[in-house]
Amino acid sequence: MTLPPVPKLDIRQALSELPVPLTYEGPCPGGQVGAAYVRWPDGHRSVLTRGPDVSHLLSVARAAGVPAPEYELVHPPIVVQQLLPGAIARIPTAETIGCMIEVNRRCRGLLAGRADLPAFRLYLREDGPGFCLHGSLRTYDSRTRRLLDQIEEIGRAFPDTLEGDDLVHTDFHPENVLVDENGIVTGVIDWDGASRGNADFDLFTLRFDLAHRAPELHVDVLDTVALVCWAHMSLRLVDWAIRHFAATDVTIWLDIAERLRGPSKMI
Repeated sequence: MTLPPVPKLDIRQALSELPVPLTYEGPCPGGQVGAAYVRWPDGHRSVLTRGPDVSHLLSVARAAGVPAPEYELVHPPIVVQQLLPGAIARIPTAETIGCMIEVNRRCRGLLAGRADLPAFRLYLREDGPGFCLHGSLRTYDSRTRRLLDQIEEIGRAFPDTLEGDDLVHTDFHPENVLVDENGIVTGVIDWDGASRGNADFDLFTLRFDLAHRAPELHVDVLDTVALVCWAHMSLRLVDWAIRHFAATDVTIWLDIAERLRGPSKMI
């Protein structure tokens, strides 16, 4: 059985449901589910996406000096957010990665004392909400089944939440940052999955991306969370590739998962 991909944003339908008449000005570059440039009646431009309202977390991020966007309109499941300056960092440089590590530092400890906020779910035991689907790995081929066995064994041995006091982006890679002509980060976007947890998860996400995009660059991650982070990212990226991309992409992410797994008697 082939599991379905995540549906793309239907911009026309989204605009028709909003209480404000916004004008569509074209798709945003990058992204896999969809974002669009829109213009307000007063002439200023914004970005329309689909996702939860995490504006309370973004206000905390901005107060700490993280260049996160403001949400200008929330009409669930549609969000219209501030258009930040800069362009997507498609080819990351050492300067860009250095800025991203500084952003990660600024996110640490921002949610101390906020036990009311749920910790980041890893989905190592059951399917996530549209991502981290176990069934795609179970039915694809013998190699993905072996990987899933390793992931689920880790899931049985560890809690399924990544606890911590940090603000975690959860999809922290170069295509979710905007940079100027010198590679300096001017904005961090796509905070849909923002959560309370351990900010080392974002560094591990970045490590996975760089292993594919820029293997000459490296990011250090503490071993204390590396195993569960590896399991989550392996599940997330291989599942997504199976459902959205070609077989060659599945092989790429399987190779990276095998290359990045840390020493452990369980894997």
